[in-house]
Amino acid sequence: MDSKEFRRRGTEMVEYICNYLETLEERRVTPSVEPGYLRHLLPGEAPENPEPWEKIMQDVESKIMPGVTHWQHPRFHAYFPSGNSFPSILGDMLSDGIGCIGFSWAASPACTELETIVLDWLGKAIGLPDQFLALKPGSKGGGVIQTSASECVLVTMLAARAQAIKVLKQQHPFVEEGHLLSKLMAYCSKEAHSCVEKAAMISFVKLRILEPDEKCSLRADTLRKAMEEDEQQGLIPFFVSTTLGTTGSCAFDDLAEIGEALQRFPSVWLHVDAAYAGNSFICPELKYLLKGIEYADSFNTNPNKWLLTNFDCSTLWVRDRIRLTSALVVDPLYLKHGYSDSAIDYRHWGVPLSRRFRSLKLWFVLRSYGITGLQNYIRHHIDLAKRFERLVLKDSRFEVCNEVKLGLVCFRLKGTDRINEKLLSCINASGKIHMVPASVNERYVIRFCATAQNATVEDIDYAWDVITDFAAEILEKDQADEVTEIVDRRKTHTLAQKRSFFVRMVSDPKIYNPAINKAQTPLRISGELTSPSTDGTIVTVQSPKTPGSASWISWPLAFLFANSEDGPKNDMPLRFRHLDTMVRLSASRRNSATGGGSSPEGENGLVLAKSPKRSPIMIRRRGTSPSSGGAGNGSDK
Repeated sequence: MDSKEFRRRGTEMVEYICNYLETLEERRVTPSVEPGYLRHLLPGEAPENPEPWEKIMQDVESKIMPGVTHWQHPRFHAYFPSGNSFPSILGDMLSDGIGCIGFSWAASPACTELETIVLDWLGKAIGLPDQFLALKPGSKGGGVIQTSASECVLVTMLAARAQAIKVLKQQHPFVEEGHLLSKLMAYCSKEAHSCVEKAAMISFVKLRILEPDEKCSLRADTLRKAMEEDEQQGLIPFFVSTTLGTTGSCAFDDLAEIGEALQRFPSVWLHVDAAYAGNSFICPELKYLLKGIEYADSFNTNPNKWLLTNFDCSTLWVRDRIRLTSALVVDPLYLKHGYSDSAIDYRHWGVPLSRRFRSLKLWFVLRSYGITGLQNYIRHHIDLAKRFERLVLKDSRFEVCNEVKLGLVCFRLKGTDRINEKLLSCINASGKIHMVPASVNERYVIRFCATAQNATVEDIDYAWDVITDFAAEILEKDQADEVTEIVDRRKTHTLAQKRSFFVRMVSDPKIYNPAINKAQTPLRISGELTSPSTDGTIVTVQSPKTPGSASWISWPLAFLFANSEDGPKNDMPLRFRHLDTMVRLSASRRNSATGGGSSPEGENGLVLAKSPKRSPIMIRRRGTSPSSGGAGNGSDK
């Protein structure tokens, strides 16, 4: 591609980007694809021969765009804003066109000096103390652009670690650094970003995660107590990471209180992570949220979140740049130059050596919008969040779960975490809007953030309509499911109760042992029931006739009779525990008042189908034929 074709294709690309941003509403917010979808659409190897540009752009629309989550979409309300604007895009385009690697002043003087100037501009607008500004007379501080807040936290922790090890080596010159390193302890709130934990892992130091208060704010008493406990255990506090505007609920640690408490720990590095909220401090009415910054050793915020600057652009300021760079200096001969002592070399301010010309896009944005334009943009987003908060508060089914100070609202349905998980899952699956969850005070909440650059009131109202529609549907179904669950639970309980009673009835030894239980049933069965035995004799099962006595098989029969007052509609065969005899209950004759008789089906309606092996009461009649019993043919077996 030569410059002539680049002009044409560049114009087409600008047109494509403009059309993409202008027609985002017509696209689904999140893709409806599954992992590995693109692998099946693209070949397994790179093409051997050049392909036409038109075909490449066709594949962008047909294969790439279906798998894109559209962060600039007006229905995207997840995470925090992903800064973007046309001036920022043009700044990145120019940076890519220049293509310099500004790791030192000599590598590209303008790249280094513009970054220093722009960081001072933004630091003043935010309200940072003069000690953080590189160009203030007498200042030892300065600012640098990093890739992300995670890198800002990591490099400050590395700097704090190097400083702590240096002090400890002076105190204990004969102790190995590895042993001293094992004693270092860092601190953060449970609401802090997970990058603090990752930084501690990379730095090989311990990290103590502290519980915040009910407003998700880390307090000085909690921190002081933890540090004193660790000192008693022989550990050495060296780093504290506080957060202004947490990711979960945009909560604010009490920076002023913590800074005051750390005065008795002069060697501890205090870092302030304000990745999202720090951008808003350019508004005078929000500078109160920065109270206590005078105690901080470092501060970071992300213009690529809330200052219309596209990724990557995370800004970090330090009070003493020597303390930062001394931990990261590697100075081979081929990187040295004649102005090393008088100029800033940003390769000493971060992990990577190579650096893009990122200050261009931030410079373009600050000049194109001005501080007042950026203030209006931030205020507009806050107004949209306040509107959404009012909509939530008006609906008695919902509750707001955070203090809405900036552009984030945490809310939930009143009820269980399960129903809120179901609500968010259904909303995101629909593709109408997109949100993400968080845990606030051990409760599942849904985060709603105004993110689009040109978000409107109509976007907020539309989102609320979608949320309430799904909520009504889920609540209605949940109530129906709850009723069904209650009915099923009662049925199960009743059945279990009946089963348990029957098991006790037929297995309780007190029921079957006449010696233990003499008179347990009102049922009386009199008469003799005969059946032939295997040796030709007639075995008669004789039930007691004495009032008040009970046979050992009478209690189960009593239960069956008592629960069948109208009589069984069909014959009911019964088998007993200690008998092989099958007794059949006849409906037509069960209610006879008198018993007796030598017939197999007597007045009391009992028929014996098989001779018992043994019986507690047996009378043997000899000389009687088996046929006289009438039950020896086994027809009822």
